[in-house]
Amino acid sequence: MKICIFPGTFNPIHEAHLKMAEFALTNYGFDKVIFIPSYMPPHKELNRNLAKHRFNMVKLAAAANPKFEVSDIEYKNEGKSYSLITIKKIIAEYKIKEKLNFLIGTDAFEKIDSWYKADEIKPLVHFIVFPRGVKLSDKSGWDYEMAPLKFLDISSTDIRKSHNETIKEVKEYIEKNDLYV
Repeated sequence: MKICIFPGTFNPIHEAHLKMAEFALTNYGFDKVIFIPSYMPPHKELNRNLAKHRFNMVKLAAAANPKFEVSDIEYKNEGKSYSLITIKKIIAEYKIKEKLNFLIGTDAFEKIDSWYKADEIKPLVHFIVFPRGVKLSDKSGWDYEMAPLKFLDISSTDIRKSHNETIKEVKEYIEKNDLYV
């Protein structure tokens, strides 16, 4: 089975995230894209109480496609979500013999050298990088390719303010739970 992981904060998940995952399924021949909502990302300050809601919103959004799966691997850890640890657990769980495919935006990939034990990630992962309005600096030593998908100018920050550009079920969940008010 050819899988790809899509870790992220998803605060909240929105249409661009789903378009990236669908693009990956269609253009790279993956059998499954696994969304991995972080519990507490190490590079961002988040309200810990939102972790459960972010996880639930990703489950709602992923339900639209049977080839989407949501992993609780970081959520059930209830601590900082380090990609290296998640990558190793996914490789072991799915018995992956080659490099693990990993969807990421240019905004996050630009900061990859600052990630926890980044050099240990290099031999384990092939990154599929999506345009997010950030030009990449030299990333020699990393195994990656740029996805030929037009930049989708949708940000979670804007969605938290307006609730537009998100999935209907997610928007209803946000409103029902009085999130981001």
